Amino acid sequence: MALTMLNELLIEDPSPPLLLYQLSKTAQLDALNYQSCFMQGVFAHFPEILFIHRTYNPRGKVLYTFLVDGPRVQLEGHLARAVYFAIPAKEDAEGLAQMFQAFKKFNPAWERVCTILVDPHFLLLPALAMEFPTAEVLLSAFHICKFFQGKFYQLSLEQPVERVLLTSLQSTMCSATAGNLRKLYTLLSTCIPPAQLPELHSHWLLNDRIWLAHRWRSRAESRHYFQGLEVTAHVLSQFFGTTPSVEKGMTALLRYLQQNSGGKASFSLGLSPPNSHPPSDGSPESPKVEQLVEARIQYSLNAICTGPAAQLCLGELAVVQKSTHLIGSGSEKVNIQILEDTHRVQPQTPASCSCYFNQAFHLPCRHILTMLSARRQVLQPDMLPAEWTAGCAASLGDIVGSKWSETLDKHLAVALLTEEVGQLLQHCSQEEFERRYSTLRELADSWIGPYEQVQL
Repeated sequence: MALTMLNELLIEDPSPPLLLYQLSKTAQLDALNYQSCFMQGVFAHFPEILFIHRTYNPRGKVLYTFLVDGPRVQLEGHLARAVYFAIPAKEDAEGLAQMFQAFKKFNPAWERVCTILVDPHFLLLPALAMEFPTAEVLLSAFHICKFFQGKFYQLSLEQPVERVLLTSLQSTMCSATAGNLRKLYTLLSTCIPPAQLPELHSHWLLNDRIWLAHRWRSRAESRHYFQGLEVTAHVLSQFFGTTPSVEKGMTALLRYLQQNSGGKASFSLGLSPPNSHPPSDGSPESPKVEQLVEARIQYSLNAICTGPAAQLCLGELAVVQKSTHLIGSGSEKVNIQILEDTHRVQPQTPASCSCYFNQAFHLPCRHILTMLSARRQVLQPDMLPAEWTAGCAASLGDIVGSKWSETLDKHLAVALLTEEVGQLLQHCSQEEFERRYSTLRELADSWIGPYEQVQL
């Protein structure tokens, strides 16, 4: 039966949740509405701003996740702000109307919803307006940021231009003042070809109403907010977005929620003030210490490197200063993660990293600089090749041009694609694995020829 696993999981829940579902003619899960008692309580406390995130699975079914948002919400933990899960039978006006009506039926506080945040691809706005007539519907800052990131990658811009745009976007999202938004708008107008500029909808940056719903956050709060939503989106995609079976995807997601429900305790005891944090084992570095370490790194870069080399590395350091980084030590290598990009650093001299910047230019990249900053170390002369050391008169253009390699470019692109495909194959069901493997098998044979077997 389609819901056997889901029902077994719900039996384990000590507080019976709301579960409404609809089966298709083939006894497959066609529509679903789910809300635990805890989720219902969270929404009752924070109904003013509703954030809607959509996740599609390989078969086109969409999971709507409703989350609470706004200045009063200080819940910690992955999906702690999620208050409702729904899968409409069809993503049309009728299907969404049924979904929203079910949500309203079990959540009387819906009448206090003032703002609803959605993604740019959400087109059924009349359905929202019909069911929430007093609420204002706005694009969310998070979804706009993800939209711009996706467009930057799709446009196949030159790598330096892409890096500048991504860095500027991240900085602006963490400090969405009118001036910063105008600067980003101008930068897009300058860097993006005029024919492609309309695809970006850069006018969103000048819509002050959108950013008023986000601007109250400080830089640190904005960074924490975006990272939290990034993790939430990743979890939803990992469990629901990669699984063709709706019931299996929801079962995995709900099991994850049960196993990671640490946020319930803090909520039931009352919310902590925004500035209060539980004590941790490791005390964070004070801002003065961090600034001193970064200043020493800058000094060592300027003292050891040529001007062009220092210019490139200081650009990498600027990204480090504006980012949150996670550092995990292994036996021989150090794993550095800045936002979504994870690379492996070899700390032994000469230091190296798996990222494109280090592989192409053999210069200390943001990941190596993060390692130095965390260890309170500075750059050493033996960490970079001779042509980059101070005293060499080569210009930036000469060195960058000489270091570019089409073969390396292709090698890194293939390596990244191979790793991504490998991850997808490892984390899918056996049925999906066989289907994807068969597709790859046919593609490989079509390239090599029908008479040769290609080892995948």
